[in-house]
Amino acid sequence: MSLAVPGPPLAPTSQHTIGPFFPHTFFRPGDNDLTIVAHGAAPTPRGEAILLRGRVTRAGGLPCVNQILEAWQADAAGRFNHPLDPERHLADPEFLGWGRAWTDAEGRYAFRTVMPGGYADAAGRRAPHVNLTVMGAGLMRRVQTTAFFPDFPADNAGDPVLALVPEARRARLVAVPDGTADGLRAFRLDIRLRGDADEETPFFED
Repeated sequence: MSLAVPGPPLAPTSQHTIGPFFPHTFFRPGDNDLTIVAHGAAPTPRGEAILLRGRVTRAGGLPCVNQILEAWQADAAGRFNHPLDPERHLADPEFLGWGRAWTDAEGRYAFRTVMPGGYADAAGRRAPHVNLTVMGAGLMRRVQTTAFFPDFPADNAGDPVLALVPEARRARLVAVPDGTADGLRAFRLDIRLRGDADEETPFFED
């Protein structure tokens, strides 16, 4: 009996996308609210509560429906409730700092959170930002990007991660003021998954 010799890995096809994909019933009220630690809890009183929202689209501006987005960030003072943060003991205990949202039929998503603080890490001084992951049908792996804020132009200019992005494309990572909602300042960051180089959102590797 002869044994087959395995060949090189096959290239993924269009059907090898990430999954499974979850129905809206998988999400609970408050999942997109980073300001609370549990459904029904009072929101943190620290920092400025804001809304971060936008649309997820593909080439041609077509909406990406039922995409799952996850957001995580530092609290208003730039601290994480995480063992790797040396100031974890000072982190806001009433701020979860993580949330999950999904896109509707128009590709829209929204998070309620607080304006994050800046902090220093091994790469250097980080500007206030929110990390975003997008996953769903049509993607072979999750993609990661970052939302910066126009309130902090000097911090943005010195951020070591934003500096990795070609200067002409950095504006695509800076959320723009988007009025108010529920008495909160709103910021908009649209995410283009695929398109021309000047339209596509810059993404980062793990």
